[in-house]
Amino acid sequence: MNPYGMAITLVVFYVFSELHARRKAFYTNPVLLSIATIAAFLWFGGFSYDSYMESAGILKFLLGPAVVSLAVPVYRGLDTIKAYWKEIAAGITVGGTVAILSAFYTAEVLGGSSNVLLSIAPKSVTTAIAIGISEKIGGIPSLTAVLVILTGILGNAVGPELLNVFRVRDRVARGLAMGVTSHGLGTARILLEDEIAGGVSGLAMALNGVFTALVLPYLIKIL
Repeated sequence: MNPYGMAITLVVFYVFSELHARRKAFYTNPVLLSIATIAAFLWFGGFSYDSYMESAGILKFLLGPAVVSLAVPVYRGLDTIKAYWKEIAAGITVGGTVAILSAFYTAEVLGGSSNVLLSIAPKSVTTAIAIGISEKIGGIPSLTAVLVILTGILGNAVGPELLNVFRVRDRVARGLAMGVTSHGLGTARILLEDEIAGGVSGLAMALNGVFTALVLPYLIKIL
């Protein structure tokens, strides 16, 4: 098997990570730039996405252990989570609901079709859960997957900066905001900043997925 997919992914991400470490700007976000660069490479190089994914299979496999490893900061921050469980519960309930409603009504105002509205509603939940929800409520799973990824990239790129602009300094609040709104990519970003915030974000990501899966099918009928 030709390992070009793994090689180019690692090289491109390393280069942009070094660039971001020097510039520290939202437009140098390594995730965003890596996706754009690899997409351009596949397009202009005439490579199929399937062949790329096959050659980068080991990286795809490692996504599973990477997600599971989020349990480590959650465990280390267990005392903080226990102390703030009421705030965390409230944040997930309010944040998860606002994430659904804001996406739904923004798309509606912009003239989105019913399929688009149903597809965008679960965009703040991690991909595997969001696709399942989209299928259940009548959305377009492939569109939902794209919207989820874009949401994660946006949160990863500018989430902490927005929290700084609004002077959100509390570690639990920062973790909650990132986990509820931008799932895995947001959690990965905030984890680099603070382990406690990263632990809360990982927990919020998981619980928001459960909350949205339970609530959205009923909420969408009201909407």
